[in-house]
Amino acid sequence: MTRFLPFIAFPSGKKTPEYVKYLGVVLPAAALGMLAVYGLKDISLFSGSHGIPEIVASAAVAVLHVLKRNMLLSIAAGTVLYMFLVQVVF
Repeated sequence: MTRFLPFIAFPSGKKTPEYVKYLGVVLPAAALGMLAVYGLKDISLFSGSHGIPEIVASAAVAVLHVLKRNMLLSIAAGTVLYMFLVQVVF
């Protein structure tokens, strides 16, 4: 059903509604923001590694996203960096 519903709701001969185009623009940034909030919500600056792996990985995601403009690359590289920092360094 989910595979055919978009074709029924938005046939190829009709123009795509403006709100759908708007959602296509804003949802990737909203998803990245939600991931950032979820990933940083449980950081404790006063115990453990003091949030250093999370902050370093978040900064790497931000820098990669600004440089490459590829969300998948940014998130994947940040995840790999975070796991490396947690498993090997801290």
